[in-house]
Amino acid sequence: MEVLYSRCCGLDVHKSTITACAHAGWGQPTRQNSAEIRRHDRRLACHGKLADGTRSDAWGHGEYGSVLEAGMEHLGGAVHMGVGQRPARQECAGRKMDTKDSEWLAAWLQHGWLAGSFVPPRLIRDLRDLTRTRAALAQESSRMASGIQKVLEDANIQLASVASDTLGKSGQAMLAALIAGQSDPVPLADLAVGTWRGKIPQLRRAWEGWLREHHRFLLKRRLAQWRFVESETEWIDQRLEQIGKEEKIAEAVARWDTVPGVDRMAAWGLVAEMGIDM
Repeated sequence: MEVLYSRCCGLDVHKSTITACAHAGWGQPTRQNSAEIRRHDRRLACHGKLADGTRSDAWGHGEYGSVLEAGMEHLGGAVHMGVGQRPARQECAGRKMDTKDSEWLAAWLQHGWLAGSFVPPRLIRDLRDLTRTRAALAQESSRMASGIQKVLEDANIQLASVASDTLGKSGQAMLAALIAGQSDPVPLADLAVGTWRGKIPQLRRAWEGWLREHHRFLLKRRLAQWRFVESETEWIDQRLEQIGKEEKIAEAVARWDTVPGVDRMAAWGLVAEMGIDM
């Protein structure tokens, strides 16, 4: 088989260590083939102190491969390469598989069998972290809102049948009064503001239930949790706006924002997942 790289190194990256297998002299008749395996502390790679012999033609895989980004030629993922799923693992009883994995990576790289993974620029990776965190917070907020509604329904309070946004300005004011001890439907309904004022008769009927102290306790805790998640989402939005001041990011978000059905937050997500260069 044709050898494309005479000197190469496979790096198996773990939480605290990096196992490196370096091949030198492959495909060169005048030099003797050699393979050297070393295990390094991952902190050395973070400080750029990994052996120079692994810097020429290097290939790494693992969840923490980004620590070697500046010194590696290629970065691969374990899923794409089948690392950890090969039948050869059954033939290596008694051997640590990180050593065998680094040997496989080096051998495959020699013959050009590995394709590099796409690694977005650092700014896009930062933006992706923020948008994915925000998406997780949005899901958590929705889950907590559903939990609040479940407690109300358990107390036979049908607020959702009158208004869909039970955690709007009017809904929060009513819930706060309910938690504080108010249970009379008339004063609770009178706390409505805006468009809710036209639904006061329906609100009075909706608040007729059998609320217990247990319900008040659950509502108080879940409402506090929901507000905390909402405040964290606001912090994420502020950070997104800061990153969005970068010229290329701002231009890409502005162009996505012109597409019908794509709001600014959706534009952030599209840029984070697809980048600024299609």
